[in-house]
Amino acid sequence: MAGHSQFKNIMYRKGAQDAKRAKAFAKIAREIIVSVKSGGAEASSNPRLRAALASARAANMPKDNIDRAIKKAAGGDDLSNYEEVRYEGYGVAGVAVIVETLTDNRNRTASEVRSTFSKNGGNLGETGSVGFCFERLGILHFEDSKFNFDQVFEAAVNAGADNVEPIDNLFEVSCPMDAFAAVRDSLIETLGDPLEAKIMWRPLNTTVVNEDQAKTLFKMIDTLEDSDDVQNVYTNVEIPEDILKNFS
Repeated sequence: MAGHSQFKNIMYRKGAQDAKRAKAFAKIAREIIVSVKSGGAEASSNPRLRAALASARAANMPKDNIDRAIKKAAGGDDLSNYEEVRYEGYGVAGVAVIVETLTDNRNRTASEVRSTFSKNGGNLGETGSVGFCFERLGILHFEDSKFNFDQVFEAAVNAGADNVEPIDNLFEVSCPMDAFAAVRDSLIETLGDPLEAKIMWRPLNTTVVNEDQAKTLFKMIDTLEDSDDVQNVYTNVEIPEDILKNFS
């Protein structure tokens, strides 16, 4: 748990410093398109689309971009056949890594992911090779500048969530995967749109790294996330406090 929180804190700060808005919007648009194609253009009856729209609003994605993605998918103008493909493997120091992608070319994406692992001291494995190191949970993030802990905790309990934890400038609400849709909708009604709302992989154990290994791991993840096909990257890294401060 600690390693996950530390790593996410760093990634949030890092992302705030050098975020690539156009690329982020493109990834959200791809998720919106897939959501509409799989469940229809009505957010009220499409939980996946509701989550994608919440992410879009949290990222300050322009409404025109959102509407264009929905119309493109609903109108059949987007001919791409995106597939959800998960890759698993080990990074430097044996850190477990899961990469979630939406791709219209499995061969291209597999080649890119494998090359990135290899160039940064890792090894891509078979699906399921590191999945046992994680559990699947519904996770929502809310800004702590808008609420105090008691407000979020009360709303989360009423929604059926399992836990609320302050992480850096966020409140993280977690719940069982099968309760995610109900918890998400209840919290959106009570607290408004979260910064993030999705099913995530939470590590059950962590792997400690030194500073050089942490730098290599960050480089690998930056490269992965720079790919248009990659939607999410999860790891079970733990960074000691004396090293963590060097990445602040």
